[in-house]
Amino acid sequence: MIIMGVDLGIKRTGIAISDEGEKFAFPKLVITEYNTGKLVSKIIDKAREYGARRIVVGLPKNMDGSLGDRAKTCTDIADKIRNSSGIDTVMYDERCTTMEAYNLLDMSGTFGKKRKESVDAVAATVILESYLSYLKNKKLFDSQKETLDTFLNTKAITKEQYEKSLNGLKEKMNIK
Repeated sequence: MIIMGVDLGIKRTGIAISDEGEKFAFPKLVITEYNTGKLVSKIIDKAREYGARRIVVGLPKNMDGSLGDRAKTCTDIADKIRNSSGIDTVMYDERCTTMEAYNLLDMSGTFGKKRKESVDAVAATVILESYLSYLKNKKLFDSQKETLDTFLNTKAITKEQYEKSLNGLKEKMNIK
């Protein structure tokens, strides 16, 4: 399934897209739009153009994990995208993605005007790559949990062993 990543900014919004196999994320474009209604329409148009069946919108959490005013704004925009398009739209933690995007641009030798024009699309790519990694871990976790469930049901392990193993898996794979 094709998934679109969105890095909502105050001035610019970055767009990235995954491949059909959900393995790779690619920066596509930056939308410059101040009007929320027009921005939502442009995002939906791009999602449809690219054939995206899910949209992942970056959730700008504070470093302590709390949500501020910008997170509320992004959540409201994500809700508008979902309600207007019918496309599955999810929020995903975007802490430090812009900094990572700048680091990637530094490593590629991208500076000046080109850097400013592309950083938001690169940040959307970082958000999407992180989300794709989460999906991969979630699939692996679900498979291993199924095995643990079988062991528990056949009494090969105790309830305590099951809980300990399950919690260890969650921690190791960063699954909540």
